[in-house]
Amino acid sequence: MLNPEERNRARKKAMRLLEHMDRTEKGLTDKLRQAEFSQEAVEDAIAYVKSYGYINDARYARTYISFRMESKSRQKILSELQMKGVDRQTALEAWEEMEELMEPDERAVLRKTIEKKFKPNAELDEKEMRRLQGYLARRAFKYEDIAHALEEMNIRVKRDTGSLY
Repeated sequence: MLNPEERNRARKKAMRLLEHMDRTEKGLTDKLRQAEFSQEAVEDAIAYVKSYGYINDARYARTYISFRMESKSRQKILSELQMKGVDRQTALEAWEEMEELMEPDERAVLRKTIEKKFKPNAELDEKEMRRLQGYLARRAFKYEDIAHALEEMNIRVKRDTGSLY
């Protein structure tokens, strides 16, 4: 049986947490659990804020995507949303909606990301090139896109022309 005092405290805590920033259902649940509310109180508080439309994973995903679409790869954003508790289907639907509205150019995002590290026409040693490619791959850009962007920007590996003799 849920204690009415704990129920009210959990609901108020949920509302206070949502005042500061939008959250996913999982994110809010985790915060309430950290505040050491019982499972029943957490479930009640989540149902309460959901009933007023204060928590909505699809809306959260659309907002999250719109703020990151110009600086991160599609795959990186979808992965981050899943880590925040948004299911893959909801994240994909949100991506499609925002893609229609904003028409992102993932290759332009990739070029901007590269330009933060190196200027076009740069010559890198093999270690620098591996590090750059790894950096971009960890940001979930596709290998084919990375190779194409580096070629397009004329960023290449230095050829060792020196001889030992």
